[in-house]
Amino acid sequence: MQSLPVELLIEVLLGLYLGLLTGIVPAFVAGSLGFLVRYFTGVTLPGFGVVVLALSIASVQGGLLGLVEPTIAKSPQLLIAVLVVLMLALYAHNQGDKLGAELPRRLSFTRLRQRTLSADVVELVGSVGQVTVRPTGEIHDMEGYPPLSPDFRRTLKAGSWRLPADLPLSELASRLEERLRTEHDLADIDVTIDEQGRATIVAAPPSGSLSRRVSAGQRAVSIATLVPTGLARGDEVTVRTGDRSITGRVLSARTEVDDERAAAAVPAEPVADEVATDGGEDDEVVAPSSRANAATAGGPGRVTLAVARRDIKPVLEADSPRLVVRSRGTSREFEALALVKREGYAIRRFTVGAAGADDETASAAAVTILAVRRQGSETSGRRHGWVFGPGIERRLEAGDEAFVAGPEDATEAFAEAIAR
Repeated sequence: MQSLPVELLIEVLLGLYLGLLTGIVPAFVAGSLGFLVRYFTGVTLPGFGVVVLALSIASVQGGLLGLVEPTIAKSPQLLIAVLVVLMLALYAHNQGDKLGAELPRRLSFTRLRQRTLSADVVELVGSVGQVTVRPTGEIHDMEGYPPLSPDFRRTLKAGSWRLPADLPLSELASRLEERLRTEHDLADIDVTIDEQGRATIVAAPPSGSLSRRVSAGQRAVSIATLVPTGLARGDEVTVRTGDRSITGRVLSARTEVDDERAAAAVPAEPVADEVATDGGEDDEVVAPSSRANAATAGGPGRVTLAVARRDIKPVLEADSPRLVVRSRGTSREFEALALVKREGYAIRRFTVGAAGADDETASAAAVTILAVRRQGSETSGRRHGWVFGPGIERRLEAGDEAFVAGPEDATEAFAEAIAR
């Protein structure tokens, strides 16, 4: 009489074991079917169908098991195993159905490229959100190009760049690439930014940048002279050597003051056994600017000019050449903007918000959309460009950047209505 509970307990445990062993395949099939039916049709698979399907699959496995052990069909193990199989199948179907209802049905690479920054790293400057992007890890060399110099690698690693925080990560990476390529004359660069504003940089050093800036029929000549304050690459200058005046274009300029500032801004190498601080905030280290087109501080220095071949010898033979910056006249772009403003019109640039895109038609009666920049195939994927004169048939969408022009009051009202 006392052995009956022990035998029943053993039968129950064997039934649970057989049910778990047999129910794996029916549960997997039921969960997969529940997910697929709900995801593609939006309809929940009936529970009776799940029960019939699970029993059909389990009966095949149970029949094979019965051939090995015929006594299973005559014991309580069979009933317990069937209950376990049905419970597993119904649970898996419920989870698959829930996953099919919650998973987005339209997931594209465009949606993945439009990931934005985490709200924790966004800094509000007035009413505009900004993010400070800093490199993470080492600055990697680009395959197929010479390695970066140690000084330039430290410059990039210590740098930080402020960018608008309302842009997708792919657009932030594109803007940082263009900025670094322009500032440092890089041959190529690839930047990846994560949600925390950390940039992974792969860069190639400048390759033949000087020769590319020298026009046909000219030569590059370097002279030591007194450099005017604010001189930058691209300025038109006149070199006065005695009774001659030779015109040229500035390719690069560097002064002693610039070298001293660059040396003072480069952080020293960390010492391995340096005592750790008490956790206070470190002052932000500003990376020295190595831009070839940066304005000089002025003073004694060296200037590289592009001059005609016939003028090379007079420039090099001059004892104390003097440098005079030539005027290139007033910028026509600023003159055009001044005329627009004088007539009571305004030009504004803004980003379209999610709620503002619906009010575009009602607000655009008196303004003209000059250009639109949108992510997608029309702007060649990652290298986003501007579409000028988009026309009235092209509506603005949330996330678009746009230039609009019109009467000042109407332009301000339009920007306030749809901008974010």
